[in-house]
Amino acid sequence: MQLKIQPSLRIGTILLLFLFTSEEACAETIRSVELIIQPRNEVQRSTNVSLICQPEVIHNTGSQHNYTYIFYKDYLLLNTVQTNATNYIYFIPDSRVSHSGKYKCAVVIERQKWESSVEDLTVKGLLTPVLTVDKQTLTEGDAVTAICAAEGETGSLTFFFKNGPKELYRQSTKNHKVEYNQTFEKCEPMNMFCYYSINLGDTVDISDNSNVISIHIQELMIKSEIEVKPSTDVIEGDLLTFNCIVDKTQKKNSELKISLLHEHTMLSKNMTQKDHIMIAKANDSGKYECYSKLGSVSKSSSVNITIKELFSIPVLSIPSEEVFEGEHFTISCQISSFASERIQSKNITYLIFRDKTLVIRNNSYSDTAGKVTNGKYMCKAEAKEIIKESLAVVFRAKVLVSKPEISLDGPVIMDKPFWISCHSENGSLPITYSLKRNNITLNRTTVSYPDKKAKFLALLSTPSDISYLCEAENNGQVSIKMSETLHVTVIVPVGKPLLTVLPVPENIEEGHDVTLICGISKGSPPINFTFYDNNHTPINTTTVQSNSSSFVLSTVNREKNGNYYCKASNVAGMLSKSVTVTIKVSLAKWKKVLIAAFSMLLVTLLILFVVMRYKAKRGKREMAAKLSVKPASPKSDDSLTLSLTHDTLYNAPTVGVNNKESVWSERPPDVADQDSLESQNEGDVEYTEVVHPQPVDPTRIPLRKGTDTVYSELQTSQGAPEHINHQTLIEYAELNHDLPDPVD
Repeated sequence: MQLKIQPSLRIGTILLLFLFTSEEACAETIRSVELIIQPRNEVQRSTNVSLICQPEVIHNTGSQHNYTYIFYKDYLLLNTVQTNATNYIYFIPDSRVSHSGKYKCAVVIERQKWESSVEDLTVKGLLTPVLTVDKQTLTEGDAVTAICAAEGETGSLTFFFKNGPKELYRQSTKNHKVEYNQTFEKCEPMNMFCYYSINLGDTVDISDNSNVISIHIQELMIKSEIEVKPSTDVIEGDLLTFNCIVDKTQKKNSELKISLLHEHTMLSKNMTQKDHIMIAKANDSGKYECYSKLGSVSKSSSVNITIKELFSIPVLSIPSEEVFEGEHFTISCQISSFASERIQSKNITYLIFRDKTLVIRNNSYSDTAGKVTNGKYMCKAEAKEIIKESLAVVFRAKVLVSKPEISLDGPVIMDKPFWISCHSENGSLPITYSLKRNNITLNRTTVSYPDKKAKFLALLSTPSDISYLCEAENNGQVSIKMSETLHVTVIVPVGKPLLTVLPVPENIEEGHDVTLICGISKGSPPINFTFYDNNHTPINTTTVQSNSSSFVLSTVNREKNGNYYCKASNVAGMLSKSVTVTIKVSLAKWKKVLIAAFSMLLVTLLILFVVMRYKAKRGKREMAAKLSVKPASPKSDDSLTLSLTHDTLYNAPTVGVNNKESVWSERPPDVADQDSLESQNEGDVEYTEVVHPQPVDPTRIPLRKGTDTVYSELQTSQGAPEHINHQTLIEYAELNHDLPDPVD
């Protein structure tokens, strides 16, 4: 008897076996891991904090395994330890703000790893830093060392040093203190303090301010006083004396350096030993400064000096109007003002220079314009050792225009625009050019740039020669110059060429010469003619002075058949093509006669052949007809049997349907045949059938092809049919088997 196990019991049994085998394979199983922060998640600094990693493990009785505990801070590995304890504590003694963060732990047992949830630890309260300095009283230029410390603070710290709201220095470090050195170059109040910040990942905590230290800075007595003699308001030519006064009683002042500056320009760099003396000039007005420097400390004092002009800057005057070579001109030098309390106008000396060479000691210079007088002019005015220069001015006498040259830019082609150029080699710009023809001004232009030619656009519509003139002027009617006469030869473009063939294309025979003549109706020589064959290949090119050209095709043959044309061109650049002419070369006369004679001979031979063949066939038909007439039967003398060939029956006239009577006539025997007739039986008579035209009954006369024998019954006058002699028909068929076919 078999037991039937229910499906549910079967599944339960499998699960129990699976759990049993799993527990046997892994003696301990982690169910959960918990991280506990004690005393709490938020504490004050200096608190001892414990991180307890506590797993929940299922294990067999008596089993013991090692546990691996892993601690993380801000998702970075913090600590790893192996032990057989069922929990582990990570201690943070004397906690600091830097210990704040996100913590978690993990437990690993025999390749099983289980992590706890993340717990936040917050440590409140940063230490207050302490500021110390090596000295609190110092002199300008002295250095002080300050230290900002936060003993016991950990983490990534940034220290800040400040003087009130002004930041002096900052530095990031992982150390708990920072040292700062500062040199003070100015005498100003100093209240220094410091603080620090700590970076906690997403947030930044800032400490309280340290203690405040007041630093007293004493002024370094190196500032000099500037002294100017005779005064700060002087006139050009007066002597100015500068003195920098400083207290030299201080010990350090032996290393002091004093300089005299004018608008950032150093005039003297050793003012402690001597004064600075200078002659006052108008452009020397401005700020003067005594600059003192000792180590890194500098001080200055300044004064403004005003210097009045002894006389104004001279101005050089050159005639504003145009001066041409050979004309008189005058150059003058003048000043607009002078200090009357110091000098008179007669005390001022003038000098005029050309290209840095003295021309005259006066305020005026006159001469005749020419190449010698051209150059760069300037003048100087001098009084009481004060010299002033004017601006330089270039004087260049204008040159009258020279005789212009007129020229063509390229060939002159009828009905096409062309350019005429006009240019003068010499002449001051601008130059006005005029184009004339028959004393009539056609156009006018002005050239204002050197080496540029005047260009005029012209057009001619007549083949006759034309003359042009060019006129140039740059100083009115006085300077007008006329060019030589320009004779213009007009080039006429070629007309459409005409190709002529000699002899005419219809009468060209082999072996003869053919002349191709290409002519044009108009066109200026030289003319370029080109002949082309039926392959569009040039066969001849020539240049002539006439309006036509020829080319001879020597001893032409049938290969010269085709289309021919020509082209013509001249310097006008226009290429014109003729109409195409077709050349057809015929056979020579002797060849034609020979071909005709040969053809006639062939026709004659053909006719002879046809006649002879016809006669031969006719003779055979007559012989066959003679052999085919025999007695039909001994029983009937009136009955005859006639055997005809297909051709005889087909070409014979038809017999009327209603007229069955035949007319027979006896052919008289030839003399040559009497002997043979006598040897024949008296009953062998040859008959000729004369038949009246009438439709033939197709059922009575069947057609045959080739040499097949055609049979027909000949009836007696009584119309009784007779039987056919088959033996005679067979003999006749054998006789006619070798006869040739008839010629149509």
